[in-house]
Amino acid sequence: MDSSHLSQKGIRELIGRAIEARRKSYSPYSHYQVGAALLAADGQIITGCNIENAAYGPSNCAERTAFFKAVSEGMREFTAIAIVGSPEGETLTQYAYPCGVCRQVMMEFCDAESFRIIVAKSEEDYCVMTLAELLPEGFGPENLGEV
Repeated sequence: MDSSHLSQKGIRELIGRAIEARRKSYSPYSHYQVGAALLAADGQIITGCNIENAAYGPSNCAERTAFFKAVSEGMREFTAIAIVGSPEGETLTQYAYPCGVCRQVMMEFCDAESFRIIVAKSEEDYCVMTLAELLPEGFGPENLGEV
């Protein structure tokens, strides 16, 4: 996928991959299944699902799973992420926005003004926003002089 211009077709592909990732969710406690598809600047798509734990604290969101997989493979530049989620056994009935911790992880690796977050109920029903819109006045590496 060409990451320089995210077309409607590209958005649909990302959403489709997020829907596939949601099927792998391990969510025996909340029964809320989330999938994410992260688009790297080089065009690779990395997926993730939420992974829960009986102790709750060690649980991991789908978005962070995708980011951590990508970063552990050496990727550091990202263009967009698609996120889908809803209660287990249901079709996608709501937009699943990233939590604050996931937004902070995105801030670490993405340009807030250009990184796009796609929340979707289907490949046709979605919203696109920038990280800056979801995390105004975010704190990132540039605040520490680490750009």
